[in-house]
Amino acid sequence: MTRGKQVELIDEIAEEAFAILGTGQQVAPFSLRYPALDLATAYKVAAQVRDMRGARGENAIGRKIGFTNRAVWGGYGILAPIWNYMFDSTVKDLTAANETFALVDLPEPRIEPEIVLHLTSAPHAGMTERELFDCIDWVAHCFEIVHSIFPGWAFKAADAVAAYGVHSALLLGDRHEISRKPAQWAEALSSFTVELVGDDGTSRPGHAQNVLGGPLKALQFLVEELARYPASEPLRPGELVTTGTLTEAMPVGIGQTWSTQLSGIDIQGLRLRFR
Repeated sequence: MTRGKQVELIDEIAEEAFAILGTGQQVAPFSLRYPALDLATAYKVAAQVRDMRGARGENAIGRKIGFTNRAVWGGYGILAPIWNYMFDSTVKDLTAANETFALVDLPEPRIEPEIVLHLTSAPHAGMTERELFDCIDWVAHCFEIVHSIFPGWAFKAADAVAAYGVHSALLLGDRHEISRKPAQWAEALSSFTVELVGDDGTSRPGHAQNVLGGPLKALQFLVEELARYPASEPLRPGELVTTGTLTEAMPVGIGQTWSTQLSGIDIQGLRLRFR
C-alpha cells in the first residue's frame, strides 16, 4: 500500500468511528470493508480518533488494555491483547453516593471488573516487574464498561483497536497507596481472587493471573507494545492504566445491579446499578 493510500484508509476509518461514537449505531467490521487494515494501521486510526476527540475537549488521561484474559480470546477471534486511550470524559469515580451508570446509546454493553494502576513516573521497555511497580503510586479496583459497534461482538483485533478499544467508561473505586507496604502489594497484585455477581444470582470467578499473569505483567505488555508501534505515544507520569478484565465480561442491561468481592488483597468490592 502506498503512503497516500494508507493515509486515505486511516482518514476514512477514523472519520466513521468518530462519527458513530455515542450514537448507539453498529456497523460491519472495518476489516471486512478494508482488507488492508492491520494492527499497525489501526493504532494510527486510534491516534487520529484521539486527536479528534481532543479537538472537541476530551483529554486522553490513560490507557486501557483489552483482551488480557487469554481464556476469552477464542470467543472473539483475538490472538493477543490490544490497547487504546481513556479520556477525562469516560473516567469517573464510583462512590456510595454515585453507584449508577446510564447505558443509553451503548450497543451490546458488558461489564468488566479490573485493576487500575496510576503512574507516578514513566515506565519504559525492558523494565522488570519490580521496576514497573516502582513507577506506580496507587492502585484501585474498577469496572470498565465496554461496548461493540460491531454486531454480535464479531471482529478482529484491528477492528477493536479502531473502535476505541471497545471502551465506554471506567468507574473507579477507592485509591490505595502502595508505597508503604510494597512487598505485600506486589504479592497481592499477582495472587488475589475476585467474584463478579449479578442481582439475578449470576456469578463469574476471576483471578489476578487471568490478566497475562497479573496486573504488573499486563503493564509490562503495554509498555513493550507501545515501543513496537511508532504511532503510539509512550506512557507519561499521571496516566491511568486499566489492566483488563479479571473475569468473563458479562452482558448488562437497564435495571441490573452487579457487584464484586475480592479476596487476598486489601481492596473492597464495588457495586453498580445500570439505568
